[in-house]
Amino acid sequence: MSDFINYLLNGVFIGTLYALVAMGFVVIYRASKVFNFAQGELVAFGGFLVWWTVIAQGLPLWIALPMAFAMAAVFGWLIERIFFSRLVGESIFSMVMVTIGLLILIRGLIIVLFGAEVKPFPAIFNTRPIILGDIIISRSGLYGAILTLVIGLALSWFFNRTTSGLRMTAVAEDHQIAMSLGVSVRRSLIFAWILGAVISVVAAIVFLSGRSINPLTSEIGMAALPVALLAGLESVGGLLLAGLIVGIAQGLGTGYLDPLVGGAVGAVLPYFIMLAVLFIKPTGLFGWETIERV
Repeated sequence: MSDFINYLLNGVFIGTLYALVAMGFVVIYRASKVFNFAQGELVAFGGFLVWWTVIAQGLPLWIALPMAFAMAAVFGWLIERIFFSRLVGESIFSMVMVTIGLLILIRGLIIVLFGAEVKPFPAIFNTRPIILGDIIISRSGLYGAILTLVIGLALSWFFNRTTSGLRMTAVAEDHQIAMSLGVSVRRSLIFAWILGAVISVVAAIVFLSGRSINPLTSEIGMAALPVALLAGLESVGGLLLAGLIVGIAQGLGTGYLDPLVGGAVGAVLPYFIMLAVLFIKPTGLFGWETIERV
């Protein structure tokens, strides 16, 4: 029974981490209708910013972390200004292709600025687990789950209850119509990329605290993809439930099925669940269904 609870808790923590990473996908999609293929690279870049301020520069956390968040916000602003400000009103395909190029660019930028070798990541959270009998609770996982819940509820409220959030949604629907209604498309895109970059730093801290970082850290973006698609790219609140579904399935699959077949089941199971749900409901569990009249 204790093994089951440990596998379950591990799955919950993994799922909330995926949900946190996937929030970056959704925030940018809600403002631009563009799926950001470079989200994993944003997480890796944010992690390296934390490493640089804390380890390389030796700054205390109370200075280093705000500096890392500020630099990530500037980086998000630069991405929008350099690559996307000129694409307002252009086709979605053009913007998606830019994000693919951005993926390669950020990955190369990480190697140039920080190197390709593995580096120790600072322990932002206490690495000593909470032990309750035979149950082991990761502090970083627990704190990360709480952060994910708070950020998810805050973003859901912002997009659904505030004027600025509703304007960003209008921008995603159609740039030209949004501009005709007096909505600033550029301002919405800037805010979305800044917010996406800042969330990426939070995800990097939760994911890497007390571990190590290298350019391949960006693969967390693809790992979180099933959560984003399962929830539906318009739903921030749905990410929490989708994250739990995917994380628990992966945790239990890794614990019980991997030993039977020699591994890999836990890693593949989330994608199988995603495809099964999308086959029945292509917009995801909470995605918006649109009706187009011909």
